[in-house]
Amino acid sequence: MVENLSALIDTVQKNCTIADARHARDMTMCTFLLEMREYYRWEMEIPYGARLPRDELGDWLNARESLWDAVEEEDFAPLPLNPAGIDPFAADDINRALIPQGLVYSSGLGHFRKPHFVLAELKRAEMREGVQVLVAGCEYARDLIAPPAAMRDGAIFLRMDAVRRLLWNKYEEWQWKERDTALGRAFAHYGFEHDIERGLDRMAEAESEAMILHEIGEARAEALLGEDWNTMLGQLTSRHAELLVRAVRDHLADSLVTLPTLLEREAIGSLHFYLANLSGLRRALFPALPQAYESWLGTPANTGFAELVARAGSHWLDAARQLASTYHRDPLQGDARLDALAGDLAGLKL
Repeated sequence: MVENLSALIDTVQKNCTIADARHARDMTMCTFLLEMREYYRWEMEIPYGARLPRDELGDWLNARESLWDAVEEEDFAPLPLNPAGIDPFAADDINRALIPQGLVYSSGLGHFRKPHFVLAELKRAEMREGVQVLVAGCEYARDLIAPPAAMRDGAIFLRMDAVRRLLWNKYEEWQWKERDTALGRAFAHYGFEHDIERGLDRMAEAESEAMILHEIGEARAEALLGEDWNTMLGQLTSRHAELLVRAVRDHLADSLVTLPTLLEREAIGSLHFYLANLSGLRRALFPALPQAYESWLGTPANTGFAELVARAGSHWLDAARQLASTYHRDPLQGDARLDALAGDLAGLKL
């Protein structure tokens, strides 16, 4: 085991706190409070579904904001894995030391260039289509936002704890909404009404596979789009432009890998869950997909769904290239030009 695991956990958690201090308050108030509630649940090891103590949660929120004020200007600390320490963004070097010890680490920049750090138990490591997949279990240190899956330094990093928390939160939210929806069909498929714990286990296993498929699709999309795409993504300053660019790439990745694979495997539950999560800009860009899904319901032999997915890849590749071309034609005006496209999706929609 790592010689001083507690010092390693403390250092990673300190870096997580610094990242949160700099970025957490950029969220809308509603999103911020929801994320903080779940972060409190993780930190205090409170079971899913258990009522959170209101007074203690309020005190914790105030203390966390004070802590953020104290550390916001501090530099990220090197990880104490050798005498000199290792840069916290050098995940490959860190994992070379940790993976043989049954641990796994991830770091990188997420949406709007927010740093993410996580240290966890390594459940398994495998290769998929030439891409390393690292599956994390129990999480020892993490920041406020917990993306269930991400591509980091050419490897797919999957967080099973975050997958389960996401699914449980979706289930709790659905309890207060209309039942006969894509989300309700997904929960019914996994048998939540008969055994919630077993249903959650089955759903977490299936949806984690769908997330891996998406990240494999991201790798394929990146190979098709080339370095110009990453350059654009790294230079965008407009949140609307970044959301548009990411939504188009998500559709490309899913049209190349996720959706055709789920259809081929007849992964009914995952198809329901995918459509349940098609929202916001992604749904506005792809109105043909929910229409095809509705036609497919109850008649899986209907080929319209598969035919739409088969032709979607070329559409989203063209759309992505259009975005990159629009940006690189005049990078100084690139954000404004992409903002205009985000406001009028007619030329990009399918």
